[in-house]
Amino acid sequence: MILDTNVFVSGIFFTGPPHQILKAWRDGKLKLVLSVEILEEYQRAGAALAEQFPMIDLKPILEFIMVHAEIVTVPPLPEPACVDPDDDKFIACAVTSNTRFIVSGDKHLLQISGYQGVQVLKPRQFFDQCLA
Repeated sequence: MILDTNVFVSGIFFTGPPHQILKAWRDGKLKLVLSVEILEEYQRAGAALAEQFPMIDLKPILEFIMVHAEIVTVPPLPEPACVDPDDDKFIACAVTSNTRFIVSGDKHLLQISGYQGVQVLKPRQFFDQCLA
């Protein structure tokens, strides 16, 4: 499974499906797959949150991810898959790693669900389909 950045951040700060998905990963029930580009986006989001909320430190969580997630090297897609080119990194990671699911609430990613066999599911859908 691949988590888009908003789902990752939501899973850290709020209860609900994103949190339950991260917990299931932490407990070894799921495999989290990332590319270097996705990890860098997580790190940028963490830095922005740290500026906005100085009491929040995502560094330990990011370090845990670097140790326990599968990080793959991903070539760029031969042609854009998504209307928002920033979202192509999630699709490229899924295609390269043969990951079936991207968990996202992003409308651009949701629009291309099914691209090369990759399903894009909202957090609640993923939880209900894969963890319930």
